[in-house]
Amino acid sequence: MNHFRTVPDDELTALVKEGEEGAFDEIYNRYWDKLYFAAHRMVKSAAVAEEITQDTFMLFWMKRQTLEIQSLKPYLATMLRYEVYRYLAKSKQAHEMEQSIRHEATPSVSIDQEIENRLLLEIITNLTNRLPEKCRLVFQYNKLQDRSLPDICEELNISPKTAEAHLTKALKIVRASLSNVVALLL
Repeated sequence: MNHFRTVPDDELTALVKEGEEGAFDEIYNRYWDKLYFAAHRMVKSAAVAEEITQDTFMLFWMKRQTLEIQSLKPYLATMLRYEVYRYLAKSKQAHEMEQSIRHEATPSVSIDQEIENRLLLEIITNLTNRLPEKCRLVFQYNKLQDRSLPDICEELNISPKTAEAHLTKALKIVRASLSNVVALLL
């Protein structure tokens, strides 16, 4: 293996193309540190830089028979750069996938909340349906449809004091009934 140390890059490349493992080992030993440091500058992680450097040499060996190399050093540097790009693209894709999964997991909480809200709304609607008509309408328009009292007064043709009285009565009945329902549920 020592006899490859003095062999120029272009001859080593030709020998690797023929499957000479000793020539590959020499290229590996000559360029591993340089490629590793280049990768480390790009990804800022020793473990990732090592993985990318190893992947570069593995790819170099796997494609050895089809490679057309004019100059070995720039060729390996370019291979390394593409491996870094591939790594960064994969990690970005993984990050986006993770975000997507987190985003999809979050609605399950809001779905539970939505079910609880609908159940509560149904209970309140059932409770208000037992109220006298004007009292029920004032409560539903104001609290469930978020309409203003002056608007409700105009539509139902009642005075503001009457609307307030109906709303107060409805709130009192609904709160009392809700506390009974909650006590039963617990």
